[in-house]
Amino acid sequence: MIKITPEELVRYLYNETSEKKTAAIRAALQTDWNLREAYEKLLSAQQSLKEVKLSPRPQAVNKILEYAAKKQEQVTSH
Repeated sequence: MIKITPEELVRYLYNETSEKKTAAIRAALQTDWNLREAYEKLLSAQQSLKEVKLSPRPQAVNKILEYAAKKQEQVTSH
């Protein structure tokens, strides 16, 4: 049995492994329940990341808008 690292599992999850390594990982996932559990956790984390919605805080947006308004005033006053 070959040793599969967590990094290799992540690459496998994102389809970034060679054909040979992919086949080896698939075979190992069929027989190594600890590896399968680790893979399932990574898969769950990947799915959770897809659901994350990121947006800036309103305070940050306001600061940017204030800065832009000041710069606009400087340009138009010259």
